[in-house]
Amino acid sequence: MEPSLESAVNQWHAAVNDGHPARTEAAVSDPIVVLGPKGAGPISPADFADWVTRSGITLTPRTWHPISDRLMVVEQDAAWPQSTGPTRVATVFRATGDRVSAALRLPDLHSALELAYICREMAATE
Repeated sequence: MEPSLESAVNQWHAAVNDGHPARTEAAVSDPIVVLGPKGAGPISPADFADWVTRSGITLTPRTWHPISDRLMVVEQDAAWPQSTGPTRVATVFRATGDRVSAALRLPDLHSALELAYICREMAATE
């Protein structure tokens, strides 16, 4: 695992959990590719920071699963201001340099690992 991948994912978690828009924007590439319950696709760092602020989400990392030099799956406990307790989710992260360039949130670790392995194989055959 590249040190920049781990660093980028750590910075992303710190920025999201802090909820500070400028810090959140600085933690991601332009654009960042996202996947979540409301859709998927590339969005701007400002739109990503706006979503973080509006949702009030916090994501506590629980387990780390390096997939390649640029891909990692992190199992997390997600919480929102209106939630009664955390919900376990997993996110596929891709880093480009020192920033997260994709954050693909899935409902469970198995689904996230499966997607990450597919992404790794697709990249390897380009």
